[in-house]
Amino acid sequence: MNRLPTVFVSHGAPTFALEPGLAGLQLSALGRALPRPKAVLIVSPHWMSHGARVGLSQQPATIHDFGGFPQPLYELSYPANGHPELARRTLATLQQAGWAAQGDERRGLDHGAWVPLRYLYPDADVPVFQVSLPATLDAAGAWAFGRALAPLADEGVLIVGSGSLTHNLYEFRAGHGHEEAYATEFVAWVREAVEQGDGARLQRTLELAPHAKRAHPTTEHFLPLLVAAGAAGDSVPARVIDGGITHGVLSMDAFVFGEVVQ
Repeated sequence: MNRLPTVFVSHGAPTFALEPGLAGLQLSALGRALPRPKAVLIVSPHWMSHGARVGLSQQPATIHDFGGFPQPLYELSYPANGHPELARRTLATLQQAGWAAQGDERRGLDHGAWVPLRYLYPDADVPVFQVSLPATLDAAGAWAFGRALAPLADEGVLIVGSGSLTHNLYEFRAGHGHEEAYATEFVAWVREAVEQGDGARLQRTLELAPHAKRAHPTTEHFLPLLVAAGAAGDSVPARVIDGGITHGVLSMDAFVFGEVVQ
């Protein structure tokens, strides 16, 4: 199998699971276009840990790690199998690269994982395992973490970073009837860095991009983008998948790093 591309997806609010909008349609189309992987390795900010952890479960549970949302959300499940063999290979790969990594036999899939996967692979017929986001990562560390995971893409594993291109929860909860200019300006800056393949600039997004602190009051939802980009490496073709902006402030864009070959 040729090397698989790596992907960043924005999972937005949990209600994305019930409200596909433009982003859901785009992710469904992407799932059909991608080469069929042996498994999905997904990194989400909703599983952060000291060091790295790798989910080893054969049948990872669907975790409803949110509160105060409509009851139908809590009735959804994503019954994909895990892939303990490739998960253990991932664990060994991280350890060989110098990361303090441990396996976790019990961890399921949080909503940062299963919500976008409902659109990428709606039949839940591709095995999935989750890798935690080490809690101490900065931008350079997130890129390096992606580089450590990169060999898995040569072994038929689709590496997915799941976060949000913008993530100001205070403004999301306040409600907005129109797209906020700061969000569109931040998104345009990141899109340009991605399309130019400028990894150094991308790693400095939260220092240099307009309205970065407002778009990301905390960093954890941006770092999975750097994990996905780092796993692809420098100077690879990259493209933007326009997911629009929901609730006025949450960009739902996705990015694909590397060629999509049928």
